[in-house]
Amino acid sequence: MNVSPLDLRQQRFRLAFRGFDRVEVATFLAAVAEDYEQALLETDRLRQDLMRMEAVLNEHREHERNLQNTLTTAQRISEDIKAGAEQEARRIIRDAESRSDLLLEKTQSRLEDVQREIDGLKLKRRDVETSIESTIQTLRNTLEFVREQEAREREEKILFHRPRHADAAHESPESLEARRLG
Repeated sequence: MNVSPLDLRQQRFRLAFRGFDRVEVATFLAAVAEDYEQALLETDRLRQDLMRMEAVLNEHREHERNLQNTLTTAQRISEDIKAGAEQEARRIIRDAESRSDLLLEKTQSRLEDVQREIDGLKLKRRDVETSIESTIQTLRNTLEFVREQEAREREEKILFHRPRHADAAHESPESLEARRLG
């Protein structure tokens, strides 16, 4: 049975012989009605507070979900950035290795070219040395020939300037020439 404070205030009892004091019962009912009304008001206020607290709690739960979603998104973005950075680092390393390999190939090719040039210059040097040695030998031979020629010419001059012996007077011009060349 639901009894309201108004019901308590309006309640009337029948009169009976040797019954309760009417004023005392009415005063008691009024006090109970007052307490009951205060209890109902407090209950209503507590219900409203509860609803406000539940609304605040729901709002906090919503914020928590948003924060969780934000955190999850931030972690995913962080992982994506990290993966992208690792991928970029691998690409940079690959590019650097490719450039390094190309540079090494060019350097090796240039080294081979320089080595060929050095070998060619060594061959030219040997050819020039041989040519110089040959020229020197030719000049020595020529010098030796010229010296021998000059020596012969001196001897011939000396022979032509010697007084003729008596037997030389009887010799033929051919035998004189043979002795002179001889």
